[in-house]
Amino acid sequence: MKREKTPLLRNGAVQSLLASLLCVLIGLLVGYVVLLVINPAGAGEAIVTIVKNFMTYSKPSAQLKYLGSTLVKTAPLLMCSLSVLFAYKVGLFNIGAAGQYVVGAGASLYCALAWGMPWYVCLLAAIVAGAALGAISGLLKAYCNVNEVISCIMLNWISLYLVNMLLSLVKESASPYTMTLSSTNPGAILPSMGLEKLFNDNKYVTIAIPLAILVAILIWVLLEKTKLGYELKATGCNKFAAKYCGMKEKKNLILTMAIAGGLAGMGAAMLFLTGFEQWQCTQSSVPAMGFNGIAAAFLGGLSPIGTILSSYFIQHITNGGAYVDKTMYSAQISDFISALIIYLCSFVLFFKQFMSSRVARKEERERERLAAQEAAAAQTDAANGEGGGK
Repeated sequence: MKREKTPLLRNGAVQSLLASLLCVLIGLLVGYVVLLVINPAGAGEAIVTIVKNFMTYSKPSAQLKYLGSTLVKTAPLLMCSLSVLFAYKVGLFNIGAAGQYVVGAGASLYCALAWGMPWYVCLLAAIVAGAALGAISGLLKAYCNVNEVISCIMLNWISLYLVNMLLSLVKESASPYTMTLSSTNPGAILPSMGLEKLFNDNKYVTIAIPLAILVAILIWVLLEKTKLGYELKATGCNKFAAKYCGMKEKKNLILTMAIAGGLAGMGAAMLFLTGFEQWQCTQSSVPAMGFNGIAAAFLGGLSPIGTILSSYFIQHITNGGAYVDKTMYSAQISDFISALIIYLCSFVLFFKQFMSSRVARKEERERERLAAQEAAAAQTDAANGEGGGK
């Protein structure tokens, strides 16, 4: 029996890829139109500059150095996207990745600057802090039926101001920023293991980059190849059915949010323990990294492997905007175009559903056509049989 070929657009990976590319192209197109409205003379060059990012430099050594800087900020974004993705796979929306990222930064920096701990202890502290904050939302969801979105949003702001107060104890006397790791505790900086030589001695390139990729692979294995992953996803689909089947649905909800929080907290440590940035103790807004993780998760088709590429692309576009000619355009134009693309990431699932419905309608019409042909053939055969009988 001949096996019927599955249409290419039925494949989930193909749908995710096409939907993501469509969102990116629409975002760039809308951004280009906005640039045309502001100043037509430099619109084409500006949009190309944003896409090129570090390729705007002519020297390969400079390109490698700034590629490394892009990758340094890709690692924490990837961890935040994995945090959002993991919770979403279990039926939860972890909008609290931003707050979990904040407490991860606070725990890692305080351990490094106040207590002089080595990098691995600081990294572990960030994971534990993020997991604890995530577990609070999980507990409220499991035992009090508090919507995780509400609890996470409230905890985001609580976390921000608590961390600001905590890190003000280890800030520089003449500025609102925390002390530098290189001068205070070099042992807290993540090791590079020679990776910096690949990027023209960019000292900020550390094991955070390969470690983030490894975590993405482990999350895929956990969700798709383990019993625990199956139970977590089953709980997300229907916690009552999961409970009926003997699964501990409350435990699974708490565990999911704890793992998601740990991932976001780990992401913060992967950035701040490189020395690439210092924490500003007077900031009044939650860092965008956690919210950008939502866009990266959906742009990656809610696949742990896809988020590796989508996280890099979002960071690539964001960094590329810094090279736009500021004499023609406002400094905020790069953030605006990045925000456009990030906003359009929310339409990935819509485009996937649209492609599935189009394929389904096409298959339905094909089945109706074949059925009509078979009916006509049957009528013809019957007519021929009656004619032969006479």
